[in-house]
Amino acid sequence: MTIGMRQIRWTLAAVVALAPLPVVSAHIHPPRPEITVYKSPTCGCCTKWVEHLRKHGFKVKTHDTEDMEAVKVSLGIPAELESCHTAVVGKYRIEGHVPAADIDRLLSRKPKIAGLAVPGMPSGSPGMENGRSDRFDVIAFAPGRKSSVFAKH
Repeated sequence: MTIGMRQIRWTLAAVVALAPLPVVSAHIHPPRPEITVYKSPTCGCCTKWVEHLRKHGFKVKTHDTEDMEAVKVSLGIPAELESCHTAVVGKYRIEGHVPAADIDRLLSRKPKIAGLAVPGMPSGSPGMENGRSDRFDVIAFAPGRKSSVFAKH
């Protein structure tokens, strides 16, 4: 009986000693750089996409502008990949409704591209949730190179 009590005391002591240790989750994201989003002041889906980014831990700075075409041209967004909003994160350009997980992957892998784009406004993409989910691709682009599929959704 005495051995059993000793085992219980040692077990309790170990539990108490380990209790203050923080629990680390595999889903904790490393600190992310700020994303600057250029959008129309009246665009609801752009606002929803910004909310999607914030929900996934991004710090977002927004700039409302009526001249999105000038923003896209100045940032080198290919016309065939355009959508409604444009963002900059680090050295990368993000065009349209790119999922936060793909931005995370971009930032962790650091490929030699200019950015990512989701052309148009596909239903079911972040910010375009409307009960229907169309398949869409996230496109990697770079000046002077052929665009390629970065992710399929």
